[in-house]
Amino acid sequence: MNGNVRFLANFAGKPSPIMDTTELAERIFFNLPYTPSDQQVEVLAALARFCVGDMPSDSVFLLGGYAGTGKTSLMGALVKALREINMPAVLMAPTGRAAKVFGKFAGSFASTIHRRIYRSPAAGESYGFVSVADNNMRDTVFIIDEASMIADNATEGRPSLLDDLIYYVYSGEGCRMILLGDTAQLPPVGSLESPAMNVATLKRAGLRVLHATMTQTVRQAADSGILYNATWLRRALRQKELPEPVLHISRFPDVSAIGGEELEDAISSSYANAGPEATIVITRSNRRAVAYNMSIRTRILDREEELTRDERLMVAKNNYLWSAKVKGLDFIANGDIAVVSRIIATETRYGLRWADVELSLPDRDISLPCKIMLDTLLSESPALDPGRMQQLTQDILSDPEVFTQSTPMTARLKMLRSDPYYNALQVKYAYAVTCHKSQGGQWEDVYVDMGFIPPEMHGLDYYRWLYTATTRATRRIFYVNPEGVKLR
Repeated sequence: MNGNVRFLANFAGKPSPIMDTTELAERIFFNLPYTPSDQQVEVLAALARFCVGDMPSDSVFLLGGYAGTGKTSLMGALVKALREINMPAVLMAPTGRAAKVFGKFAGSFASTIHRRIYRSPAAGESYGFVSVADNNMRDTVFIIDEASMIADNATEGRPSLLDDLIYYVYSGEGCRMILLGDTAQLPPVGSLESPAMNVATLKRAGLRVLHATMTQTVRQAADSGILYNATWLRRALRQKELPEPVLHISRFPDVSAIGGEELEDAISSSYANAGPEATIVITRSNRRAVAYNMSIRTRILDREEELTRDERLMVAKNNYLWSAKVKGLDFIANGDIAVVSRIIATETRYGLRWADVELSLPDRDISLPCKIMLDTLLSESPALDPGRMQQLTQDILSDPEVFTQSTPMTARLKMLRSDPYYNALQVKYAYAVTCHKSQGGQWEDVYVDMGFIPPEMHGLDYYRWLYTATTRATRRIFYVNPEGVKLR
């Protein structure tokens, strides 16, 4: 059947009370940069009906799609089509890097979920205090990419991020939401599955769920080894019994298996060709990430000092203080990448080491001065240990250079909210990261650390981990020390 005829046949007898769904579907179709597959045609037809059809106000569209199925390209075409009919669309993702990637594909600005749905602390409130903002949008489609990363764990009596997202979107008049994700990827830390991609979870939240899954691979050329290996891993995940892990390397120029003795030269080559910003090492633990970061800095970048100009850092904890005076920056998010533009001063205080620096945030095109905590650079914990943070709090509150003995505790706590040491940016080196930290990002050259993983650990989590790491690469992928894995 001719593609256009087949496409139009999907809409026979399906008029919309708001506008003709065929018109929106055609606009999506013609905004695609390629001829869509049969499966994509069916999905874009369903999306058109969801966006402008007579859907209940509590409806959500859950779109799953494996690597290479064209899910993001389809969303880009949808966003352009909605713009053509003057229907507002808001794009979001869980992390700044994921938002930047999504916005690039869609040709429209995308923000993090946190920046969109939470309001900044008001005067007198703690910088750690957040509440859901008012949604003043009307008849708007909210599209959330990388939804598999959204957690559903309430903390300290607060609703979860997923609960807050649902509340925010559906408090707007006539608003609806599309959730995009890949269920083959790692779920949020501490979860066995991705709650935002689970139909039952969304139904328990009171939503009517329309869902579809894209499985036909269309992205990249047929000779892409990155895509071939991702597809093999995803198919293995769907089998009742996991097969022996296999990496397909010999017939693909974009896939390599290398030993540790080759790693230094390979990364040096990637830095020279793609650049440090387009190269990443993905490993399975914070301890191994620390070891890789130390080796890369000393052996490849020839850096002996603890911190240098042009240092690439990753933010390890949300921070609200240093962004307060920067227009367009609500807060600095956990996972944001920062580059040191200038080192102003370093010091030791309260038993910890600090640096006053000027940072640039390449994902936001913003620069700002701030104080960073040097002790977290090589810490094997995700951020400063809670016990050490509590000790820092007590040291600041009892500092005689800041407070007198007569200063009431209420005044001390109020000043703590703007104390530069208490609110120093917690950062780590950003040359090697854990797989969870890499989610939502894409790099041209990706090095996957597979060393010292025994065969008895080759279970479901291992396959998800390897699939997630593999799908971060856009140009070349290097499997480092792939022990216990069959190579073909």
